[in-house]
Amino acid sequence: MHEEISRCPVETTLGMIGEKWKVLILFNLLNGTMRFGEIKRALDGISQKVLTHHLRAMEEDGILSRKVYAEVPPRVEYSLTPTGMTLKPIIDTMALWGIEYLAGRNNK
Repeated sequence: MHEEISRCPVETTLGMIGEKWKVLILFNLLNGTMRFGEIKRALDGISQKVLTHHLRAMEEDGILSRKVYAEVPPRVEYSLTPTGMTLKPIIDTMALWGIEYLAGRNNK
């Protein structure tokens, strides 16, 4: 968890999900459980190191859960926790705004 949580609710939210990759990870996990490789393929341009860092931070913050299966090779799946699912309306609103913005730009 972050060492210091802001008293400003917007700052708190941005601290948890404000980075570009975190929002895109959330957006993809809204569709359901994904394996590491699936997430990496869905996020064009993210490095393995950065993805690992963000997944660990989001797990620590209680936004997503990580399940490791005792198989060879090991299988790891990520899914949103109930807390992570509460971010769905925010991500959906961001997606809708982006769609409307792009449509407006294309009509100019």
